[in-house]
Amino acid sequence: MVDYTELFDQRGSSYDRAMQAFPRARAAEFRQLLEPLDLSGNIVIGDVPAGGGYLGPYLPQHCEWVRHEPCSDFTTHAGQNDARRPRTPLYPFPWKDDRVDALVSLAGVHHLDDKPRFYREAARVTCDGGTLVLSDVAEGHPVSRFLDEFVGAYNSTGHEGRYLDGDVISDLEAAGWRLQGDRQHSYHWVFETRGQMSAFTRLLFDICDADEAHVEQAIGDILGIDDLPGGVGMRWGLRTLHCRLD
Repeated sequence: MVDYTELFDQRGSSYDRAMQAFPRARAAEFRQLLEPLDLSGNIVIGDVPAGGGYLGPYLPQHCEWVRHEPCSDFTTHAGQNDARRPRTPLYPFPWKDDRVDALVSLAGVHHLDDKPRFYREAARVTCDGGTLVLSDVAEGHPVSRFLDEFVGAYNSTGHEGRYLDGDVISDLEAAGWRLQGDRQHSYHWVFETRGQMSAFTRLLFDICDADEAHVEQAIGDILGIDDLPGGVGMRWGLRTLHCRLD
């Protein structure tokens, strides 16, 4: 079973090319991640795993944004020089205790076997009364089927996710987090054309054994595609948990 660091050391550059080619495709996903946060003040936001810094355009400039990405195959964007990152361990997070006011994690923990360790480390670096927003694929959701059955069959690394299940709330509470909200978000990844949608999906997941027509068919069959004003929407969704550190 390939873990997060091993996986994205192999295909992080393909993922990054997709995000640079279509930077606004997942705008609804990044916005829903930030919905639980009060961004009016000068808070410090930790971002793990941070990928290529894709959250940056959605954050106000007065917030301090600190990132941790353990994989070497992402490039650095969002106002910094493009450069290959050195590989660093996921744990411990590279910050002192009580460093951040809020920690956000988008679509990364489904690659982790030991999620409780992630929640404990998040609690260590977050100040008392601070916030964790965890947004990832829910067990049994069509997105999990698309990832494991289609992406896993046709990409370069396989895919076997450990999705958010019935244990997630008790695991968070054991790490000191108290649930404030738990919502299954449904939204679209948005493109001008179906061709763009298929090209993005092939790059993002490094699908090398299926052409764009096959990708489009799988998206339609498993997830669903909607015509939108001026474009096309690929149905997607994540479960987002909003927690407070007591």
